[in-house]
Amino acid sequence: MQLEIRKWDFQVEEHIDIHQPKHPLVKAAVIVILKNPYAGKYQEDLSELILESAQLGAMIGKKIVSLMGNHPIQSYGKAGIVGVDGEQEIVNALLTTTFANPIREAIGGGQAWISSFTKVGGPGTSIDVPLAHKDALYVRSHYDGMSLTLHDGPMPDEVAIIFCVASRGRINARVGGLAVEKIQGQDGLI
Repeated sequence: MQLEIRKWDFQVEEHIDIHQPKHPLVKAAVIVILKNPYAGKYQEDLSELILESAQLGAMIGKKIVSLMGNHPIQSYGKAGIVGVDGEQEIVNALLTTTFANPIREAIGGGQAWISSFTKVGGPGTSIDVPLAHKDALYVRSHYDGMSLTLHDGPMPDEVAIIFCVASRGRINARVGGLAVEKIQGQDGLI
């Protein structure tokens, strides 16, 4: 199986922190829209799709690093929308650890599990991609998200795969939790 890509899309946001203007909150998203090989039919075994997602992850990893330029990558999240001729499980098959590990390698780490959200939809669908610190899930300052609206996809027989990153935690975050400076990096939690 080879995934058939129709479109790449990119979004970058820069939020200026008036207290720390030299450290803006930069968020970036890579969106890829591809054909759903199982549109309109049920496929019991999704292992071939999971295996193919590794190559997709490698491509997304390179693109997300390029989008961020000199900004560090501290948090991440993933999401997907499957067109109405497909089922939500197709998106989940494309977003497993097999997909994520090449991205972790490209961004230089990522011990924490990657927050995700998937749904069925079509052109004009909005989605909120959850973000959390890439190395320690208990860093509350990095609980955030990126809202995206996909205007021309996914079509009924397509899937949109989304990966987002951020350069830091929320501006003015102050609800406690593990501080970035105290991350131990042992288990993806602390």
